[in-house]
Amino acid sequence: MASLKFDDNNVPYLDLGDGYRIALEGDEYTDAKAKEKAARELRETPDVVEQSLQELRSLLQEEKTLYVPMDNDAFMIKFLRPCKYYAQSAFELIKRYYRFRSKHPDLCDELYPASVKHVYAEGLVHFLPLRDQHGSRILVLECGKKWKPSKVSLTDLFRAVQLALEAGMYEPRTQLNGAVVILDMEGLALSQIMQFTPKFAAMALDWIQQCTAMRLKSVHIVNNSYLFNMLFAIFKPFLSEKLRKRLFFHQKDWNSLMSHVEAKCLRPKYGGTLECLETDGMLLGEMFELYHKEYELANSFGYLKKQD
Repeated sequence: MASLKFDDNNVPYLDLGDGYRIALEGDEYTDAKAKEKAARELRETPDVVEQSLQELRSLLQEEKTLYVPMDNDAFMIKFLRPCKYYAQSAFELIKRYYRFRSKHPDLCDELYPASVKHVYAEGLVHFLPLRDQHGSRILVLECGKKWKPSKVSLTDLFRAVQLALEAGMYEPRTQLNGAVVILDMEGLALSQIMQFTPKFAAMALDWIQQCTAMRLKSVHIVNNSYLFNMLFAIFKPFLSEKLRKRLFFHQKDWNSLMSHVEAKCLRPKYGGTLECLETDGMLLGEMFELYHKEYELANSFGYLKKQD
C-alpha cells in the first residue's frame, strides 16, 4: 500500500515501493547535462538570465495594477524559461496568466489543495513516478468511467488539473523539460460528454495554449472510442496549429504510445514495464495540502481588484 513519507530534508513524497516515489522537486538543476540543454534550448546562460531578469522587472514595474513578487528570481524564472528568456514574451505571458485568473474567479480563486482533494481521491488526476526519457513530467488524466460528474463537477476537475500543473511549474526540471499528458478516456459515456460546452472548450484551450507557464510537449489520448470523436469535435475549432501537432491518438495501440514515451515510464495498463504501487489519490491530495502555504502565497498575486 502506498504511503506518505518525508525525506531527510523534510520534503514529503508518496512511497510507491521498490524505490519509486512521487515528490515535488523544488531544487534547481545543477548537473552538466541539464545546464547544457537549458543553454541550448532556452538560451539560459548567466548573462542572458541576468539581463532578462532586469528587463522583465522594468516591464512589470510599469504594470501598476499587477501585484507579483518582482524581487523573487525563482518566480520570474518560472515565466522566463518557457519563453526562452525573452523578457517581453514572459511579460505578455504573465499578463495573460493573471488576466485569466481575474476573468474566471470560479476556476481560479482560492485554488488550494483542500478545495479539490476529492478530485484526487477519485484518481482522476495524478503523476507517474518517473519522468519520460526527455525528463518531462508525466501527468495522467482519467476522464472516462472513473469520472462521475455527480461526485466531481467539471469546474472542480479543471481546478484540480490547474493545481497539478501549478505544482509542475514550481519544479525547475519541469520548467526545462516540460510536461507530457496522457488523457485516458476508457469508458467515456454520454453523461460525461454532456458536461462540456463550446464555451468551456474555448476557455480551457485558451488557458492551456496561451496562459500557462509550461512547456507542453505532447498530449497522448488513449482508450479513445468513437464516442470520443463527439467530445473532440467540441474542442477542435479552438485548437492552435502548434497544439494540433502535439496531439496523438493511440486508442489501445501501446506500441504507438511507446514510440513517444519509453516503456519503463509507463504502467502495464498502458503497455509499459513500470511495476510499482498505484498512486493513492487520497494521499496525493494530502501531499499537495502540505504545500498549502505556497499555494496561499501564489493566490495572493495578481491584478488588483477594482473597488466598488
